[in-house]
Amino acid sequence: MAKKKHLVRTIIGIILVLIAVILITIQLFADSALKAGIEVGASKALKVQVKVGDVDLSILAGSLEIEGLEVDNPPGYEYKKLLELNKAKVDVSMRSLLSDEIHIEQIMLDGMTLVIEQKGLTNNLSEIIKNLPKAEKPKVEKPKEEKPKEGKKLVIDNLKITNVSVKVKMLPIPGKKDTFEMKLDPIEMTDLGSDSKLDVATLSSKILVAIASGVAKQGAGILPGEITGSIKGGLKKVTEIGGTMLEESKGLLEETKNIGEKAAERLKGIFDFKKDDK
Repeated sequence: MAKKKHLVRTIIGIILVLIAVILITIQLFADSALKAGIEVGASKALKVQVKVGDVDLSILAGSLEIEGLEVDNPPGYEYKKLLELNKAKVDVSMRSLLSDEIHIEQIMLDGMTLVIEQKGLTNNLSEIIKNLPKAEKPKVEKPKEEKPKEGKKLVIDNLKITNVSVKVKMLPIPGKKDTFEMKLDPIEMTDLGSDSKLDVATLSSKILVAIASGVAKQGAGILPGEITGSIKGGLKKVTEIGGTMLEESKGLLEETKNIGEKAAERLKGIFDFKKDDK
């Protein structure tokens, strides 16, 4: 009887050790796979290199944390980085990771620094926006043609972007201020991916367009026209991403001069210059 109890305890111990080894292995491979997936997907969408410092997936808690995300500038700019993100937290349904549709309850992007640098009549943010993928027209499938297998689809209930610091570097002009700084209002998007295919590349595009829209809205009447005008021009060409109208940019294109005047009144103290100086 004692031998049987010892055998049972030994078997249970072995099973627990195996489970621990499996969980650790999954954790290690999942972290590296997610890191690579984010870097490849975002780089593909933005047409510049995107790097991620660290990814930590907690399987038991159903959460994912990303630290040190960096987006490079297009070639030819003084600053190497366009955007740096301090921390991102993702609450995900772990069951959905095994299905074709990954359900994410919430994404929090906190502590972002965006550097907009002017070069001639354009700027780095506008260049990247213009290179974002446009909505694809439906393809007519040929008879007996095998449909390529699609990647996992993302469905996101809520996405929040907070604490975005924007630094705008203008061309140096004697007697004129060439650097402006501003803080963006929190950005929130809901129900992403429920009516169209959403992957990492498309999500990266949506986030950048939302941030650019925020810059153009809050900078209207404050930032020089060549900056906001260039950004708006890029947004006008990217009215659809992944087949879904992005309301953030649509609303921006329909805004009136009153919005710019209100933004100017609210933010002029930050930049310490008058509207007449532009």
